[in-house]
Formats: sequence, structure tokens, C-alpha cells
Amino acid sequence: MATMETENKKRAGNRLSAVKLAAAAACSLAGAFVLAGCQTVQGFTATALVRVIDASYIAPAANVYIEKAIFAGNIGQGFISNYSAVTPSEAAVVMVTPVNGTSPSQSAAVTLNAGSQHTIFITDNGQSPTQYVVTALLDQAISSPSGHSTFRFLNQAPRTGAVDVYMVPGGSELADTIPLCTDLAVGATCGYVSFASSTLTMVITPTGTVTPKYTSTALALTGGEVRTVVIVDSQLTTNPPVQALIADDAD
Repeated sequence: MATMETENKKRAGNRLSAVKLAAAAACSLAGAFVLAGCQTVQGFTATALVRVIDASYIAPAANVYIEKAIFAGNIGQGFISNYSAVTPSEAAVVMVTPVNGTSPSQSAAVTLNAGSQHTIFITDNGQSPTQYVVTALLDQAISSPSGHSTFRFLNQAPRTGAVDVYMVPGGSELADTIPLCTDLAVGATCGYVSFASSTLTMVITPTGTVTPKYTSTALALTGGEVRTVVIVDSQLTTNPPVQALIADDAD
């Protein structure tokens, strides 16, 4: 009898151990899926991903600091950095300073969320003396669904003014295409806009016209792409009068 009771206790203990192991495995698997959204998992601290896009029109070359640490140096209009990991913060201090000290520095306290992607977007006030304008954008980090692409558009072209944005399929005419964004004012954002993937041409026109200010090369979009497009005035030429800076958010 004692032997049977001992055996039953041993079996119960084995079943309990198996349950504990299964629970631990389930927790580990769940943790793998939600790790990006967690602050801490068994000693791992999640980070925020940050990049810099400089769309300043007349502001001078700049250095960018996040919490007093240099993040990007000697940058100007058209600069797009890769994403880098930084410590999450609800009020991270971002400072933009001129490389040669020719204009005032500008700082802003921005939210950088753990497990998220952000853009430090640098523009200027278009006035003299020039001053940087610092904004933090929350970027889409998840790829588009199969067969679709997603684009966001930011207008920083003060000479051109408000614009319409088209994605023209191969073999189609601009006049037969519906614009993705209409009357996109200077300083405004249009996005994220999802559309069927194919080989397309991006065309940017002044609002209400079909006279292109910018026409891209053919964009072979296969699906999953997420992009940010910054529309800026050409600085030294009038052909084309507008340029489009394209940044990769996700694939």
C-alpha cells in the first residue's frame, strides 16, 4: 500500500512538472511574438527605432543630437538616415544645431515609444534668419498586405505650393488616373495610403492641374512596401522643379 501511494505521488508530481513546462513554453512563445511591444522581458529592454530626414529648404548643414548624444552629423536637405536603436522616452530631447554656428539651435521634447519606428523630421520656417523646425513622426513598421503597397506623402515644397500626387500604372495616362492625394498643402501630410502593387510612375502636379512638376522613373512595386515620400523644391535647377525623397519604412 505504501509503495502504491508513493508511486501515485510520483505520477502526480510528474504531471505537475509537465504542466509547468508547457506553461513556460507557452509564455516563451508568447514573449517572442510580443517582444517588440514590451519594455522588459527577462532582462531584455526594448528600444525605439529612430531615423532622421532633413527636408530643410534654406537652413544650413546641421548636427542632430538625441539626449545630448550625436545621432547624425553635418546633414542637409535630402539626407535620410537608416533606423538606429535608442532608449525609449516620453520626452526625449532632440537638438538640431548648425555645423558652423550660423543660425540658432532648435530643440524639442519628443515621444519615442519602445518597439516603434520614428522619424525625426527637420524642416525650416522659410524665413530669415532661418530656424530649424523639429518634428517627430510615428512610422508604419508593419509591411503592407500581399499585393499592396503603402505610401505616405509630406509636402515641403514652398515654391511649388499645394500639390496632387498620382501613382500612374504602366500603360495608363495621367488624365485617366485618380490622384492618391489632392490639395496637399505645404507642411501637410497625406498618408499612409494603400494601393494595388504594380509597376507605377509617381507624378506630382500643382493642385488642380495635369502639368507634372515631377515624374519618377518606373517604380516596380511587388507588394509589402511601406514608403515615406518627402516632396521638396529643387534648390538649384528648375528641371524638375520638384524632387521626391523616398524613404523605406518597411518591406
